[in-house]
Amino acid sequence: MKTIITIGRQFGSGGRVIGKALAEHYQIPYYDKDILTMAAKESGLCEELFESHDEKPTNSFLYSLVMDTYSLGYSTSAFTDMPINYKVFLAQFDAIKKIAAEGPCVIVGRCADYALTDFDNVVNVFIHADLDKRAEIIAHRYDLEVDKAKDKVLKMDKKRASYYNYYSNKKWGDAKGYDICINSVCVGIEGATNLIIDLVNAFEAERGKNVVAEIIQRKTEFAEKSGQEPKKEGNKE
Repeated sequence: MKTIITIGRQFGSGGRVIGKALAEHYQIPYYDKDILTMAAKESGLCEELFESHDEKPTNSFLYSLVMDTYSLGYSTSAFTDMPINYKVFLAQFDAIKKIAAEGPCVIVGRCADYALTDFDNVVNVFIHADLDKRAEIIAHRYDLEVDKAKDKVLKMDKKRASYYNYYSNKKWGDAKGYDICINSVCVGIEGATNLIIDLVNAFEAERGKNVVAEIIQRKTEFAEKSGQEPKKEGNKE
């Protein structure tokens, strides 16, 4: 298992539960709010700042200026002079990349799919579900009336969408931006987990074929350059 799984999710759709089930199945680390703690530790900023800015949008124009600085490489002085919400995002951005560089894992939310755009071993998932069903789930979880729960769901979805749309070049929940989108009410939590497992297994198998093909191609190119006959791959009889 070498794949990193990122999970975007509507509030109350079960994305966190599915993520934990995947991590348990593959015996790999699971990251959610843990990223905030890691980013705080790495950046030297207080963890409460990360919690207060967690998945909350900012001004898109000012953000674009900060990301231009980030893409060109920023100095310590430049980072020091940034507004606190930008410091929080960039520290979290770096923490996600560092986590992914350490090996396979499951990362929930926080624009992880966007942060890992340059990684070729990532499967991006989005979990969604019917609004009324999610409202029922949230009403039960927080002991709320259904109407109040529905309002909470809509507000949380709006916050996550705004955050994602500001910080990435994609649209939150748009199927084009993910490898698979799953209605967790339609197939259930276990069904959704199994669908992702099937996808990841197929993804890994395909990557394995590509790696073998690349090795064969390199051997062939090397043999041609050295004037040798390339050896054929296969079982010896």
